[in-house]
Amino acid sequence: MDQNSSFSAGTADNASEDRDALAGVTVIVCASCRNEAGSDAHPRAGELLAEDTRRAAAADNIRVRTVECLGNCKRRLSAAILRDGCWSYVFGDLTLTSGPDLITGAKLFATSTDGLIPWRGRPDSLKRGLVARIPPLDMLKDQP
Repeated sequence: MDQNSSFSAGTADNASEDRDALAGVTVIVCASCRNEAGSDAHPRAGELLAEDTRRAAAADNIRVRTVECLGNCKRRLSAAILRDGCWSYVFGDLTLTSGPDLITGAKLFATSTDGLIPWRGRPDSLKRGLVARIPPLDMLKDQP
């Protein structure tokens, strides 16, 4: 900021670019995931993780969505992080309070230049909990 408390053009441009990059990332949380005891009680553990993730994303332009099932039930609480034209990531073994970790991962993903979530800086839960990394469809080439 300059002396009169307004942002300089360069700072504003960088902030705008960061917001635009964050807008390209979506966190998907499995809302049907149960807790460790397998309880059917509502709200389900997945719904609570989704709320924690939304709270963590409140100050950022990161979309948080839910789906009914990611099909990763053996790894309990699950979520995915997606970015157009980039690899997609699926994580499991998350906790009710993994929302900030998912948002940290989303921010790292948004600013990566190679379309991958960098290992360095990735929260431990996203290192240990990695289930799959899925290539973008345009990367796949038809085989004869």
